[in-house]
Amino acid sequence: MTTPFVTQLRARGEALQLAKAGTSSITVRVEMPEVWDTVKAVVSPSEPVLGLKVAALQALYPVGEYHEDFVLKFRGWEVLDEHATLAAVGAVDGSIFLLTHRRRRPVR
Repeated sequence: MTTPFVTQLRARGEALQLAKAGTSSITVRVEMPEVWDTVKAVVSPSEPVLGLKVAALQALYPVGEYHEDFVLKFRGWEVLDEHATLAAVGAVDGSIFLLTHRRRRPVR
C-alpha cells in the first residue's frame, strides 16, 4: 500500500499520534495560516473532530486561547458538528483540514 501524499509534505516535527496502537488509522494534515505552519496527525476514523482540533491547536498555537475561538474547516466548509467522527464528515487517508480563528482579525 502506498503512503498518502500528505505524509510527503512539510509539517512540524513528528506526527501527532491520536490513534491507539493496533487500530485502523488514517493520516491527516492540519494547516494553520495564522502561524504559517502545519502538523500531521495519525488518527482513528472514529475520533471526534473536536479531538483532532484540540490536539492540533495545542501543537500549533499553544498561547492559551479557547478552542471555541477557532474553527476547523474541511473541503472549504466549517465542520459544524465537532462531536461527529472524522469518518462521518468524510475524512479519508490524506485529508487536509484548515484550523483558523472563528472571527476575522485586524491586521496590525
